[in-house]
Amino acid sequence: MQKSLEKPSTNRYAWLNRNSLVRCLEAVQDLLVISLCIGLFSFMTIQLRAMFYSLLPPLNFQVVTSDILFLLILVELFRLLIIYLQEQRISIGVAVEVSIVSVLREVIVRGVLEAHWSQILASCAFLLVMAVLLVVRVWLPPTFSGIDPERRLSMRNKLLTPDQLSESIHPMDSPVTASILAEDNNRVRGEY
Repeated sequence: MQKSLEKPSTNRYAWLNRNSLVRCLEAVQDLLVISLCIGLFSFMTIQLRAMFYSLLPPLNFQVVTSDILFLLILVELFRLLIIYLQEQRISIGVAVEVSIVSVLREVIVRGVLEAHWSQILASCAFLLVMAVLLVVRVWLPPTFSGIDPERRLSMRNKLLTPDQLSESIHPMDSPVTASILAEDNNRVRGEY
């Protein structure tokens, strides 16, 4: 009698399957990013038209430079969204590059001589931090270029029995983990 009562409650939550729910949320997120791409592309074409109008005489150097740099920022943001759609991650390098170009655009538009010294100092500090991020990014392990530590652990947990998992002192001691590590290292060597 208890079994008949338990079945409807488990069937009632069947739509909460984690894998299908995650896939559905990822599809909705991809649709949002695609709509952002379309909107950003439309805005880029409008900005490009405005930039061509600013090239007509009388020519204002600050306006033309500002429009060109703003268009480059939009192109980099579009590239950031495309990378996200392809790899399902945000590219740190592209985000830092967009930040650097945005700060430089503001400095050029306002003019170095017209800006307050504290704003210039803050901009210099920000640019220094962004430059350090670009340099440090090179030494970070290539998590997204074929080596995925989360995949390693999930594969190891799927392939090992619970007894083998409890016997293993360290996750890297398993022969299954060693084979996954070798596969990832071969993949990385083949990419470079």
